[in-house]
Amino acid sequence: MALGDFFESSSETEKFLCERLLDQTQPISERFRALFSLRNLRGSGPREALIRAARDPSNLLAHEAAFALGQMQDADAVPALEGVLKDLSLHPIVRHEAAEALGAIGLEGNITLLEKTLVSDPAQEVRETCELALQRIEQQKNIGQSDESSTAVVSPFFSVDPATPASSCSSVDELREVLLDEEKGMYERYAALFALRNCGGDGSVSAIIESLGAGSALLRHEVAYVLGQLQNKAASAALAEVLKDVHEHPMVRHEAAEALGSIADSQSVELLEEFAKDPEPIVSQSCEVALSMLEFERSGKSFEYLFLQTPQVQ
Repeated sequence: MALGDFFESSSETEKFLCERLLDQTQPISERFRALFSLRNLRGSGPREALIRAARDPSNLLAHEAAFALGQMQDADAVPALEGVLKDLSLHPIVRHEAAEALGAIGLEGNITLLEKTLVSDPAQEVRETCELALQRIEQQKNIGQSDESSTAVVSPFFSVDPATPASSCSSVDELREVLLDEEKGMYERYAALFALRNCGGDGSVSAIIESLGAGSALLRHEVAYVLGQLQNKAASAALAEVLKDVHEHPMVRHEAAEALGSIADSQSVELLEEFAKDPEPIVSQSCEVALSMLEFERSGKSFEYLFLQTPQVQ
């Protein structure tokens, strides 16, 4: 489904999906099926269900719900996302995703909160996400004020990225240098990462894999996410090492698990089965969801619930 496409569904289907998402007795994979389906719908019902899910006891589900609200770019979700970001009782992975979602939605009214959180949040990954979100909002503002008729570039992966890819005029070597430079700002390094992703090719993939050694857990988690988007088997060994490292941040291990699920070679599947028993729920649940998605894919079925209606393009 292309970015900007939303489907319509019957009220019965919508009610089923909302209830399934919020039913804590359901397996995490079933709740993710509902979540991935709801993010394709518009309206108050799906929005409110995702907002409630953003405070779920499962930190993995909660962070994915916040991510979905950002990808939907639903301005009506902003007050709830602000509340999540300010709530220090929530896991940093959830607060981080709320900050990223606010950046994706891009309202200037969120600048004050993001600036405050940038200096006050105890979690480095949340502070760094606020830095990204602020620069994204500023960049979108500049694009809107530009006299040029060009519009923002849509990601070839149909995602709302937290940074605009760096100029396509840059070489792979130049982008690699920026990505690996610990002195560069987070937004600039993210921009290099997404530019390398869009370039593709062995040199780009090699540079992205190398950046799994970055000092920032936030950047490492985004690197793993991008490797999952690329689905390049050359990344399997490096991602496996990340997943196996019990000292790594859970948000990084979780993205490595999902990326391995996307690559889906035999060794990756074996590793996902092993770490589906990991004591860290963010990791074990990620492995469980990845394995379920693979099972659906191999049986020729859609992980998301299917909608028969014509998509409504916005």
